[in-house]
Parts: sequence; C-alpha cells; structure tokens
Amino acid sequence: MLTNEQIIGQALDRIEAGYVFPEKVVDIGAAIRRRLAAGEYDDLDGPVLCETVTAHLQEACPDKHLRLLWVDEPQSLDPADEDDGRAAFLALLIAENQGIRRVEHLDGNVGLIDVRRIADADGGARAIGAAMQLVAHSSALLLDLRACRGGSPEGAAMWCSYFFRDDQVHLNDIYERSTGVTRQFWTTAHLPAPRYTDRPVYVLTSATTFSGGEDVAYTLQAHGRGVVVGETTRGGAHPTARYAVTEHILVTVPTARAINSVTGTNWEGVGVVPDVPVPADRALDTALKAALGRIEA
Repeated sequence: MLTNEQIIGQALDRIEAGYVFPEKVVDIGAAIRRRLAAGEYDDLDGPVLCETVTAHLQEACPDKHLRLLWVDEPQSLDPADEDDGRAAFLALLIAENQGIRRVEHLDGNVGLIDVRRIADADGGARAIGAAMQLVAHSSALLLDLRACRGGSPEGAAMWCSYFFRDDQVHLNDIYERSTGVTRQFWTTAHLPAPRYTDRPVYVLTSATTFSGGEDVAYTLQAHGRGVVVGETTRGGAHPTARYAVTEHILVTVPTARAINSVTGTNWEGVGVVPDVPVPADRALDTALKAALGRIEA
C-alpha cells in the first residue's frame, strides 16, 4: 500500500511529464512538495487527501482540470489498461443516450435540446443528428448546456457544425504537448440532419457547465452564431488524460489546450461569460422570451 508521500510523488511525476504548460511544472511541484515536507498531508485519508491536494494544485496553477480524484470503483494499475478510460466514457455515453437528455418543441415554434454530455463524434453522430432533425423546422433554438459537464472535442465540433452553412469554418485548434502537433477543427462537411442556419440560437449556461459544454458555448459565441444566456461557466478548456496512481486515486493531467480561431485564446480559468447574465434557473425563460421577440419582430 502506497503512503501519501508516494501517492503525491507519483501524481507529480505524471504532471511534470505531461502537463501542457511545462514551464509551470516546477512551481507546481515546489508548492506541493513544500506542503508535503511540512506534514500537511500526513493524516489525510483518500477522499480528503484528493480534495486537499486538488485545492493546492489549483492554487499553485489555476487549471480546473488539474486534479487528484477519488473513485469508489477500483481502477486497473496496468499501464496497458489506460485506454479503458475512453472505453468507459463511450459506454457511459451509450447509457446516457449520447448525452442528449431531451428534445422539445416549445410554444411559438421554438426548439429545445437539453445536452448533458458532449458525445464522441463517431458514436454520437446519429443521436446528435436525430435531435437536430426534430428541431429542423423550428424558428429558433435553445441549446441547454446548463448541466453539461464535458465530453469530446470532436463531438463539440460536430454540434457546432450544424449552425454554419458549410465545412469552410475554422472553429478552433488543439495543441498537444506530447507531439507538439496542433490539430485544426473545422465544421463537418457531411451531417446526418439539416444544418440550422439563418435562425437565432440561444445557448443556456450555468456555473456547472464545464469542458466540452463550454467548448460549444464559447465557439458559438466567438463566431457570432449563438447568444449565451445564463451564468459564467466553470472554466476548463484543456483536454485531459487520467492516470491511476492507486486503485482508487486518479491524477488528471491537462495534456493539450484549445485555441479559438477568432479569439486566439480560450475559456480556461475565466469561463464562458454570458451575453445575457441571469441566474441559471431563469436562463430558459429569459432565452425563450428573447427568441419569441425575434421571431415576432
């Protein structure tokens, strides 16, 4: 059984080897090791240790994806099984209808899609298309991301693709530290449902909206294709790898960063700031009123 010192040491090794901003790892490591030497982690058990170290990691470097996580389900420690995280995510998406909670047709011919996770583009394409087909003839759309906690960058690009005319829109880039390669994300050429253009789109957000959900909100806002209504989001813009340190403790390491093609930056640490700031529980009514006003104008 590993000691807390060994757990933290292994987590820091992963961060130092893979964090997308290598110039910051010295300060991160020094801050945590200083607390370790002072005995601040000596008497902490698993979940509390993870919460405490995470708070100190993010104090040293305000990156919402830089975390030590406790999981109740035992994890494999075999490096060959690290891809199981992706397999588990894909299985979760299948169980959760590819992240699509509901689709509704509201009064005034306004469509509503409630998205809780951003599906992988391959596995989620048909479900995303089915949702977009159901709102294809609406006069305005409310894309509800208030409870969306993340997902796939490729899936985020697919969702965004529906709101542009063709495949000629450069949405954003993702820079990978491990390879030094920057991947470009453009709108998708072929979609399984009609594109949703020339009609208003309102994106609903909350302080819970995170990662892949923020990607969709930020991209549509930056490109002038969606009006964001609600609360400032959590602020996690870095694609992240997860590594098992023990059977119950994972370290999450941001290994890449998003770069929006319009702003040249992203929402890390600051969140997506709404165009119409209102409490999350009022965002739907506010956006619906605005949508109806534009339809009737």
